[in-house]
Amino acid sequence: MAAFKSGFVSIIGSPNAGKSTIMNAFVGQKVSIVSSKAQTTRNRVLGVLTRKTHQIVFIDTPGIITPKNKLGEYMLKVAYESINEVEVILFIIDASKGIGARDEAIIQRLKKAKAPIIAVINKIDIASMADVDVINARLDTEGIFKERVRLSALMGDGLDRLEQTILGHFEQGPMYFPEDMVTDVPERVICGEFIREKALGLLKQEIPHGIGVYIDKMSQRDDGIFDIWATIYCERDSHKGIIIGKQGSMLKRIGSEARHEMEWMLGTKVNLTLWVKVKSDWRNSLGIMNELGYSEK
Repeated sequence: MAAFKSGFVSIIGSPNAGKSTIMNAFVGQKVSIVSSKAQTTRNRVLGVLTRKTHQIVFIDTPGIITPKNKLGEYMLKVAYESINEVEVILFIIDASKGIGARDEAIIQRLKKAKAPIIAVINKIDIASMADVDVINARLDTEGIFKERVRLSALMGDGLDRLEQTILGHFEQGPMYFPEDMVTDVPERVICGEFIREKALGLLKQEIPHGIGVYIDKMSQRDDGIFDIWATIYCERDSHKGIIIGKQGSMLKRIGSEARHEMEWMLGTKVNLTLWVKVKSDWRNSLGIMNELGYSEK
């Protein structure tokens, strides 16, 4: 019988390249939220894929951005620290957009990485062969991208090949996490992220990324139903009105859609209560960032 293999894989790339979608596709459920907006993922998220012969621990990271506040600085630090002490690095490129300025900055940083790097050209379902050829021509000029995988994480095409390519760099190792575990992120944190995901999606361009979510309390009744109380924080009074909506309509929609995600994950009914509070310029407040879970500890 072949020896059991295991290892850690860092997923890095520009915002919206598909990092979270790739990890969610591998582990088989949503453990990192997805949005068409940049900066959706703010913290390091582990996704665990376990099979009979191997275990791959994916590290999803925030998209590389130019920091505009302390939260942005924190996100950049989290992203770049993830490339240390892993067996493999996945550099995700959006095939439909090509290699932009942020990708170029990542390439320069990856030149210092010790782990092997696999260039993953994602979203080939909406890109042309000419787009992919341009990307490959740019990658050819660097000596660090000897392995490349084209895929569509959304459609599930190419994931098997990527998995086998990753395993080619793994050695015999232990099962780091229980075989039924898919993430190290606590359920209350994931529930908070579900709320933020729905808010980002429903509010479109009306609210910037100055939204944070805190789960005030989460408890389970004797009959299995979860009661969850959460607060959405925004930076301006005008934003609070938009989040709540006319007669509370928008807040109800956010809560309803988030509740469905929670019920699917928890496997039971959820009673969700939401509040909205203003914390001016919280993205530059280390105290509030720590309260909302954006901390190096």
